[in-house]
Amino acid sequence: MSPDPAPLLQFRGVNTHYGDLHVLKDVNYSIAPGEIVSLLGGNACGKSTTMKTIMGLVRPTTGTVLFEGKPIERLSTSARVARGIAPVLEARRLFPRMTVFENLEMGAYTRQRDARFDEDLERVYGLFPRVKERRAQLAGTLSGGEQQMVAIGRALMARPRLICMDEPSMGLSPLFVEQVFDIIQAINRQGTTIFMVEQNAAMALQVAHRAYVLQTGVVVLSGTAEELRRNEDIRQAYLGEMAVGTAT
Repeated sequence: MSPDPAPLLQFRGVNTHYGDLHVLKDVNYSIAPGEIVSLLGGNACGKSTTMKTIMGLVRPTTGTVLFEGKPIERLSTSARVARGIAPVLEARRLFPRMTVFENLEMGAYTRQRDARFDEDLERVYGLFPRVKERRAQLAGTLSGGEQQMVAIGRALMARPRLICMDEPSMGLSPLFVEQVFDIIQAINRQGTTIFMVEQNAAMALQVAHRAYVLQTGVVVLSGTAEELRRNEDIRQAYLGEMAVGTAT
């Protein structure tokens, strides 16, 4: 039996504070290359803080964040993108007065413009034909689902090894939710690792390989997606809200 691959991303004993507010509490995550890993939890449990910590928008008080075995907590956001981590932010966060194409260009800002740029652009257009159709349209005029497609495409333009998605289904119609999760699986099959924060537990556990459950900043459960789907506590919790903490 071959040994398990070294983690692509790790949190080791990460504690994060906003002033006196203790948000992430001795958190440990491990995401292997090629996985889709979901982070589940209710409102204000620390999921978004996890993503901000990965991207350098929040610095851990204690503990270590490693990417490809190397600490990254002192790196800037742009340096993390250059290392191979790309975000798909909550609420898309496109540049509304720029065209779709210009938004995609921004995803490649850490790279030189070369032949691979055109290859990556064609990859995005292949995944999202609608994005290609609207490439000259202002991003702010797109529907929510179309904006999410552009946001994912923009992340892909960075040629990432890891994409971190913060609530990819938020605000989307059921049809677009299905499409977005299909695309997440397609991207993963092409070799990109995905760490995904998501409140839609049912959809997240359909596409993920593994998942963590976060409550009030503490990892209370982890396992394969199949194990969590069969877990009675998870089934009951997601009929309503997960336990609510005090941080987002």
